[in-house]
Amino acid sequence: MFFILSKTALYLTQPLVIVTILFLLSIVLRRALWKKRFFYTAFALLLFFSNDFIANEAMYAWEVRPVPMNTLKRNYTYGVLLTGVTMGKLPPYDRVYFKRGADRVTHTVQLYKQGWIKKILVSGGNGRLIETDEREADELKKVLLLMGVNESDIVLENESRNTHESSVLVKALLRKMRVRADDCLLITSAFHMRRSRACFVKQGIPMTCFATDVYTHKRNFTPDSFFIPSDEAITLWTKLSKEWTGMLAYKVAGYI
Repeated sequence: MFFILSKTALYLTQPLVIVTILFLLSIVLRRALWKKRFFYTAFALLLFFSNDFIANEAMYAWEVRPVPMNTLKRNYTYGVLLTGVTMGKLPPYDRVYFKRGADRVTHTVQLYKQGWIKKILVSGGNGRLIETDEREADELKKVLLLMGVNESDIVLENESRNTHESSVLVKALLRKMRVRADDCLLITSAFHMRRSRACFVKQGIPMTCFATDVYTHKRNFTPDSFFIPSDEAITLWTKLSKEWTGMLAYKVAGYI
């Protein structure tokens, strides 16, 4: 039940969903005063959420900064790679399709090839509300093999549906393999790292964090950044709303 409620909350708190609901209310309501209030509120929020400068500043404050690989204190036994970067089954079915966030995988392989991690533990099953046979960890294994990772160096956890479940199941795997948390590197997107780290700390397995997939860009003091609406800005706010809602829901549920 929590899984369904949390997914529903994530959708309802997305910026475009909120703006759309307000515009719809401005249409269906009969009282002229409330129609104007909802319309102007929706319009103001649309301008706010599409402002590149504001969105970039908010995301920069939230993202965990990536660090150079050569600043890692030592080598690690496992890189724990969290999923959430593939598109699922799309035709033709002879390849894996990536959305934004593919450098979670490419940076993990770079860490592996350069010897910073010896093995890769991929964690993530199917996070959709409607259950399918797709398991993202299985898809990523195919990609890792194509990129030259030895099959014996890949461990899969393909049952988890969200970050909390990943932390629980990864903890069980590490305990089974007798691997300490300080021998692992947690790898996920910069915007997702705070919630991920909190979940793993709650499970008693604090890991060194390695952030990837940075969404922010260099601060721009230009007219287009301040005044021209940006669809990328809306994307940033969508990511932030998902993480903030997730953090609140996880806090209420006791997951962090």
